[in-house]
Amino acid sequence: MSDSPIATMFDRISPKYDALNHLLSLNIDQVWRLKTAMKVANHHPKAILDLATGTADLAIALAKRNPQAKIIGMDISEKMLELGKAKTEKRGLGSQIELRLGDAAALPFEDNSFDAVTVAFGVRNFEDLDKGLSEISRVLKPNGKAVILEFSLPEKSPIKQLYRLYFNRLLPFIGKAVSKDKSAYSYLPQSVEKFPKPNAFLAMLSSFGLENGQAQPLTFGIATLYSAQKRQ
Repeated sequence: MSDSPIATMFDRISPKYDALNHLLSLNIDQVWRLKTAMKVANHHPKAILDLATGTADLAIALAKRNPQAKIIGMDISEKMLELGKAKTEKRGLGSQIELRLGDAAALPFEDNSFDAVTVAFGVRNFEDLDKGLSEISRVLKPNGKAVILEFSLPEKSPIKQLYRLYFNRLLPFIGKAVSKDKSAYSYLPQSVEKFPKPNAFLAMLSSFGLENGQAQPLTFGIATLYSAQKRQ
């Protein structure tokens, strides 16, 4: 995975990643992950795949809300996974959560393997979004749920203007100062700007057999919680 520029970037910022996430979001990111885990829990899954798991924050939230489920967390960054493994073992979740190195565009699982597939703040980092969504659909069981948490841009004034000022100017400055990595926190607003708007993303999900999609804006639209069901 080391030849992936995304993997290299996340390996580089991994030591400061969690602290910066919580700082830059004022800890709201933890509330968003809790909402994601609760939405998954409504479907009582026994097997969950958490893609772009990073340092396993969502996998840990899923484990707490879905104690009956076996969770596999997968990421392309080896350094992030090392931190995630330490966190899961510290919480006594090592037997419930398995962390693996892997690429969302080429999942090493059979068709129809999981009751739910989740992604938190990672789908916009897929190097091939079409392949990633196709793989999510492939490994989901019929009627299985895809639940995706992703940053979005508020559309209503004055939140729209204030947030864009913060997102494009202040966030990269703080990110660079703390992580000592200018490119990573300049990449963040650029990747969010390029990501499809909620209705367009729901249409993409539907094109890969993930239907009955919903897009729930969170915190004035700073993030969006998507859910869709694999057709039978």
